[in-house]
Amino acid sequence: MNNTLTMAKPRYELLDGLRGVAAFLVIWYHFFEGFATSPVDQMMNHGYLAVDFFFVLSGFVIGYAYDDRWKSGMTAGRFMLRRLIRLQPMVVLSVMIGAIAFVIQGSVHWDGTPVAFHHVLLALVLGLLMIPVLPGAGVEVRGNGEMFPLNGPAWSLFFEYIGSILYAVFLHRLSNRALRVVVIASGIGLAACAIGNMSGAYHLGVGWSMADWGWIGGFLRLSFSFSAGLLMSRTFRPRQIRGAFWICAAAIAVLMALPYPCGPEANVANGIYDSVCTLLIFPAIVYIGACGKTTDRFSTNVCEFLGRLSYPIYIIHYPVMYLFYAWVWSHGYTFGQVWPVCAGLFVAIVTMAYVALRFYDEPARRYLSNKFLKNRGK
Repeated sequence: MNNTLTMAKPRYELLDGLRGVAAFLVIWYHFFEGFATSPVDQMMNHGYLAVDFFFVLSGFVIGYAYDDRWKSGMTAGRFMLRRLIRLQPMVVLSVMIGAIAFVIQGSVHWDGTPVAFHHVLLALVLGLLMIPVLPGAGVEVRGNGEMFPLNGPAWSLFFEYIGSILYAVFLHRLSNRALRVVVIASGIGLAACAIGNMSGAYHLGVGWSMADWGWIGGFLRLSFSFSAGLLMSRTFRPRQIRGAFWICAAAIAVLMALPYPCGPEANVANGIYDSVCTLLIFPAIVYIGACGKTTDRFSTNVCEFLGRLSYPIYIIHYPVMYLFYAWVWSHGYTFGQVWPVCAGLFVAIVTMAYVALRFYDEPARRYLSNKFLKNRGK
């Protein structure tokens, strides 16, 4: 095994910053979700598309960071160990917070049905191990079909792990031509999922539940976006683009905030919109972001801050939402009545994420890396 030291590759600071922008927008998408009466009537109707953007970014960054390491000693086991060290500490913390929030809420389904304590414990164990639960099972403690009922957004981490396994075992071996076939085939499947109304509302907000087409839809979202990002990392040819961060950040915000096209009812036009965003626009945004560079200390610090917080914010914010939803729904509040609470909770979530990152996640990852990776080659 080659143990020679190599120079670290430069980071794409703008991509880190854009990941943070999308994560911040997800928080507000979930706030607005508490006042929606259907998939089409909230103030950030397309916030669910942030996951597809994350998957494109993940494929691009993983391909950039690891594609050239396999010939110098990288193994599938070592790659997965690196991914576990990167992702799992915050998964553990988020599930623990989710269990505490569920107990505070009263340990009941959304309809008020009490949940047995042993089901809560089992949901905790399954969440820690990233094992999804089936809708309607006793361990599906919230009663709304989530794969991970103590922390709903963990579903995307479940698929992120699947993507990492596929990359380690299969995708990194593919030629660019073969990878293009994967991208095209999964892109066709993803468009069929959206336009064919597999979700029941002509959107790509699927994958969080194993009900109906949920698991298949989630896998298609991962398969296209991750593979497309990986292919881009291999064929990327940068060109200078000024203001790339602000262009991309604005584009992400607008795309997620746009209402359903062609009226307030679910219709095929939204399936087309979601398909175009995922298949064309998000890869283009990643390309533009990778072409840009920070030119001053302020923009560098902003992108670094957003990038560091992106994962902690995304993975730990939803237990707060569970409590927020229960409070809003029990009192019948409107957003106009509680927006100051939303603003305060937003600051609290960002603060909580920073504290978790600074005093738990980064120390845990340093310890695990020193224990399991240091001086052990690639």
